[in-house]
Amino acid sequence: MIILKGIPASPGISIGKAFLFDSQEVSVIKKKISKESIPKEISRFEEALIKTRSEILKIQDNISREMGVEHAEIFNAHLLVLEDRMIIDEVIKHLKKDCYNVEYVFTNVLKKYIVVFQKMDDEYLRERISDIEDVGKRMLRNLMGIKRQTLADIKEKVIVVAYDLSPSDTATMHKKNVTGFVTDIGGKTSHTAIMAKSLEIPAIVGLETVTKKIRNDDILIIDGTSGFVYINPDKKTLLKYQTEKRKYTRFTKDLEDLKDLPSETLDGRKVGVAANIELPEEITSVISHGAEGIGLYRTEYFYMNRNGLPDEEEQYKAYRDVAEKIAPHSVIIRTLDLGGDKFLSQLEVPKEMNPFLGWRAIRLSLAKPDLFKIQLRAILRASAHGKIRIMYPMISGLEEIEAANRLLYDAKEDLRRKNMPFDKNIEVGIMIEIPSAALIADILAKKVSFFSIGTNDLIQYSLAVDRVNEKIAYLYEPAHPGVLRLIRSIVEAAHKNNIWAGMCGEMAGEVAFVPLLVGLGLDEFSVPAATVPQIKKIMRSLTYKDAKKLAEKALQLSTGKEVEVLLADNLRDLIQGQDKQ
Repeated sequence: MIILKGIPASPGISIGKAFLFDSQEVSVIKKKISKESIPKEISRFEEALIKTRSEILKIQDNISREMGVEHAEIFNAHLLVLEDRMIIDEVIKHLKKDCYNVEYVFTNVLKKYIVVFQKMDDEYLRERISDIEDVGKRMLRNLMGIKRQTLADIKEKVIVVAYDLSPSDTATMHKKNVTGFVTDIGGKTSHTAIMAKSLEIPAIVGLETVTKKIRNDDILIIDGTSGFVYINPDKKTLLKYQTEKRKYTRFTKDLEDLKDLPSETLDGRKVGVAANIELPEEITSVISHGAEGIGLYRTEYFYMNRNGLPDEEEQYKAYRDVAEKIAPHSVIIRTLDLGGDKFLSQLEVPKEMNPFLGWRAIRLSLAKPDLFKIQLRAILRASAHGKIRIMYPMISGLEEIEAANRLLYDAKEDLRRKNMPFDKNIEVGIMIEIPSAALIADILAKKVSFFSIGTNDLIQYSLAVDRVNEKIAYLYEPAHPGVLRLIRSIVEAAHKNNIWAGMCGEMAGEVAFVPLLVGLGLDEFSVPAATVPQIKKIMRSLTYKDAKKLAEKALQLSTGKEVEVLLADNLRDLIQGQDKQ
């Protein structure tokens, strides 16, 4: 038996045969062509564009029907690559100029774009690399007439083993046959991990060498909660995990029944469970999964993949639509969390050595007050139609809150002059995602109505770990004692100043962390909509008294690995406790 440890991407246990999935890299040959052949090559290129677009639209339609509109939106980026006139025109230009076969020219053009994206530190843009590569491979196969096996072709129950899985690979999985997957690369925030959670199948990523250690038809156990993979397990381990799997299945099968039940502990402590959204279309999923409002509305996606900036009216209508549909619950609208690299076409943003630590989020909004006030007015106008809260991102100190609030006051005055209604008592909160803000949380708490802890950035800034860098992904530890102490101090500072503290980062959606975070005093979890029932289930399976004891114990441990073991054991105990009831 071989045991490997990776990054848990989607909880649950799967036992079954391994299926090695080859990403089938397409080998392109460089071939000189005559001037007379250029029109034919252009025609082949255009036909491949049409065919590839048709394939992606079909995948998008299937995903929309089976998993919801929000997950189908992932493929908008693929379509944008295919429709990008700069890419198309550059391919045709080099075809005519260099006289090489279109496969070779297309590959070189895409490589140039990938190099540009690789130099960007912004997570959203780095994720676009996988989109470009995915579309590129599909285009090349269509140009060369290569039929590729897909995960939809699998006819028996297997655990997929791959170096990596593209969004379209994951999207074409048939859940009834693919019972889990493991990959060499990837992190908790990758598209692959997000899709696995949506499909509700166990997954482990970042295993580095798993494809070299597993052969087809090996028997595997994957524990998506702890991140352990067992290759050809012994009888004792197999029996143990068969029992664990049955318990986990029973634990999760009644999640649907929780939709209308309150999120509270067994001893009556109420802890909110809200949802994160990026697009208004996701509201249907939020409501169907029983979320108690929206804890994070990411508004930057209004600004992505478009030529112009959204105006006040467009934003107002979108915010109003969400507020009305989620009523009587509230929606927290986060103001622009954009980096300079995200919309260079609209604004003159200087190139930065490290945009992730640069001119972005609230810093950019304060530097562009006219742009910021358009959004603030739209949010304020929408607040007349539902319960809306405003949240500023990437706050590092008190001066930024005061500067943002001055612009908010100006926006209110603009609306008063026009006799436009808005919530005059609208609450304003901040993201705590920078260590400096965490350390002066007691000062900041006096100036705001709530905190929302953005663990994705807080962890990477505190541990100096680029969370999208696979080489150091093992250092990205939500369970690190330093991170836990920061969270405790943030929550305590909030409560001492009579405001509430929530969490909207990925850590909030990890079921094993729920008891710990409840024990640390967290007032609200904001997670992907599909995760809401799982969080409610855990919440309603524990007592606040026991959660506090667990938190105290975790805070005494010396390493993140020790904390992870403690939390995994506690989760198993909770599941077993439910199983006995």
